[in-house]
Amino acid sequence: MTDLIFAATCDLAGKVRGKAFPADQLDKRLHRGVGWTPTNVQITCFDSIADSPFGALGDLLLVPDKDAGVTARFENSTERFMLGDIVTLDGDPWDLCTRALLRGALDRLQRVGGVSLLAAFEHEFQLTSGGSPAYEAYGRAGFEAQRGLCETLMAQLAEAGLSPDSIMKEYGPAQYEVVIGPEQGVRAADAAVIVRELTRATARHAGERATYAPILDPASVGNGVHIHMSFLDAQGMPATYDANGPCGMSGLTAAFSAGVLKYLDSILALTAPSVVSYLRLTPHRWSAAYNNLGFRDREASLRVCPVTAKDPASVARQFNIEYRAADAAACPHLALAAVLHAGCQGIEDGLTPPDPTEEDLSLLSPEALQARGFVRLPETLEAALDRFEQNDTVRGWFPDVFAPVYLAHKRAEIAFVAEMDTAARCAAYSQTY
Repeated sequence: MTDLIFAATCDLAGKVRGKAFPADQLDKRLHRGVGWTPTNVQITCFDSIADSPFGALGDLLLVPDKDAGVTARFENSTERFMLGDIVTLDGDPWDLCTRALLRGALDRLQRVGGVSLLAAFEHEFQLTSGGSPAYEAYGRAGFEAQRGLCETLMAQLAEAGLSPDSIMKEYGPAQYEVVIGPEQGVRAADAAVIVRELTRATARHAGERATYAPILDPASVGNGVHIHMSFLDAQGMPATYDANGPCGMSGLTAAFSAGVLKYLDSILALTAPSVVSYLRLTPHRWSAAYNNLGFRDREASLRVCPVTAKDPASVARQFNIEYRAADAAACPHLALAAVLHAGCQGIEDGLTPPDPTEEDLSLLSPEALQARGFVRLPETLEAALDRFEQNDTVRGWFPDVFAPVYLAHKRAEIAFVAEMDTAARCAAYSQTY
């Protein structure tokens, strides 16, 4: 038997695709990569191919990153994969490589804010094979029904070099939440991909099936992804907190947050990018429906999180903000890049965040919302794509080729499910994510 390593990219569809090679070729592949095709970027999450500017032309390389490798050992088999970068034949970053797009946003954050990013993705997923009892929201019996899977998953995450934090039976049917500690820079998004892939692998080896689809049943809850972010200065010290700032935010954090909120409606197509994502992004689902700031408020799109520490130094290390308008149909690298660019725009423009909301915004009239600077976020993927397309500032954060390719990609996805009813759409997304 030949030991194979899967060289992988998480693409515009949020899918992990790639090509396997014999493990004894690793040294060569770390330099030369494996062959890749530009039009692969237009493979949707349903394996249809959107209109492509590349056609059958062109060649690229997918180069695995030795620092982004995972070896997952199960009872009867071992799975090995390595995340990597898509580059040209000359070795330059390709404009549509999601890791390269994130590096561009991180470079901008360093340039305009003088800080680096510390981030963690908090995930919810569901098991679809019926191995979890009903009526067990946050329940011990619901957890114990899948204790073996949960323990194996947490062990796999630790073996992959991540920092497992907690895992629980969530509110929804057969729904679980897995949380890891923060990572710096690109590694934070890599870690999100690794969590998803190891969850699916662990479930598969346990005779279960895990899905990270945004929602399985509109009458029930959805599966969100919450992106926690904080900043470190050039000396590696926390730069997110200021006891005298609004909600405890430093000046940099406040301007960053204001930028995220200003451009949230135009980046939503990148952070909640499926047709069914918008069944979840509605009021009273503890998700996100408006571009509001919340202080310890789980109904807000951007939340200032609580801390448990008491001394100022520990508070500064714990303090973080949480972007809640995301799900796992999004590529973590692309979603994080969009949020960072929005925040950087806020820093560059010296924006000031609104006061945190403390009421039900769905009860306010459109006029009252507008008077306070709030907007109802797009309610369909079509509307979200239109907001992205119409916002020159947001499109300008990315290479010129990005917007037309991404719009074509997502509109092909919309076309694929256009004739399905809601239940069929949810089922289709459950199968692909």
